[in-house]
Amino acid sequence: MSSVCGWAKKKSLLRKEGQQGFTLLSSAQAAMATMVMESIGRVFISRQQIRQVPRLLTEAAPSMPGTVTDSEVPAYFRERYVSTGYRPLEQSWRYYFLSLFQRHNETINVWTHLLAFLLLLVKLRQLADMVDFVNDHHSWPLLILVLSSLTYSGFSVLAHLLGGKSELCHYLFYFLDYVGVAQYQYGSAVVHFYYAVDETMHRSMRGLFMPTATILSCLSCLGCCYGKYCNHTRPCWVRKVCQVVPSALAYMWDSSPVAKRLLLWSNDDLAVAYHFGQVAFFLSCSFFFTFPLLERYLPGRCDFVGQSHQVFHVLLSCCTFCQIHASYLDYVHRGQLYLRLHESDDAALFVGLYVLTLVGCALITAFMLRKVKHVLDFKLKLK
Repeated sequence: MSSVCGWAKKKSLLRKEGQQGFTLLSSAQAAMATMVMESIGRVFISRQQIRQVPRLLTEAAPSMPGTVTDSEVPAYFRERYVSTGYRPLEQSWRYYFLSLFQRHNETINVWTHLLAFLLLLVKLRQLADMVDFVNDHHSWPLLILVLSSLTYSGFSVLAHLLGGKSELCHYLFYFLDYVGVAQYQYGSAVVHFYYAVDETMHRSMRGLFMPTATILSCLSCLGCCYGKYCNHTRPCWVRKVCQVVPSALAYMWDSSPVAKRLLLWSNDDLAVAYHFGQVAFFLSCSFFFTFPLLERYLPGRCDFVGQSHQVFHVLLSCCTFCQIHASYLDYVHRGQLYLRLHESDDAALFVGLYVLTLVGCALITAFMLRKVKHVLDFKLKLK
């Protein structure tokens, strides 16, 4: 009898412990469910907040005017086959900065190179962890390439974002854009001649290649600025010839070491695929820059998205990243060659030529901007 009573007590205790355990488990499940629901709620709130960003921006700038058609802006602002999406002139600087988040025909042009600029900063940070840019002077050509890439993409963002404020600002910021292009051409030349060149070509071109690259970069800047200056007084083809021909000459000269290397490539060349990539991307972007086929054959459909210049931006950014990675691989794997070819002070000389290129382009820009100012003052007097 006592054993039966003992068994009953044990069974009762087990039942109570099971109920307590179930209660604890239920409490834990309830707490976990509450945490999950709170997390989902936070995500949902975050998504709601993100969706409210355009409305908040609109409320922050309630006076921002909408876009206008090509007939409402001066002729020098108009792009061929783009009829709508232009921003009105003579607005506040705040308006043009906030137009970064507005839908207009320059939005994609701004964002393509703005994203490229941010990715280039990340790339520079990664390279700084792997390359001693301070003490290894043989790495300076690679640093010049990255800095020149940051410069051209940054100046491009400024041109497309702020160039619509006034006629003078239009010329100023696009002249800066051309300075960015010219010094990027020099950055391309220096890495190709320092890392990608072979011994035969280096022996025949030493003392000539980089000074010529400096001159061609300055001529490219002059041609682009003059083409922009003549934009509204000469036919469109004059502008394209002034911009394309000097840039094409600079590219052919600057890329000649890569071209020869691609003709003689071997399977053990780790960087050759990226060199092929940079050449293919550059030729493609040059085509879209020269021939605005998309907006020409799809009139009215590419005013905001799909312009040839937008494709040009994307392809040029891809070219730049292929070029940087190819140059990094050459820097790592072709050390024996460039250490033998280049003297210890060559890198410092090329840095000096880079500074000279910047100074030359700045003087050209100042000269052309002065001519623009004279024209604008004369037009103002006629009014």
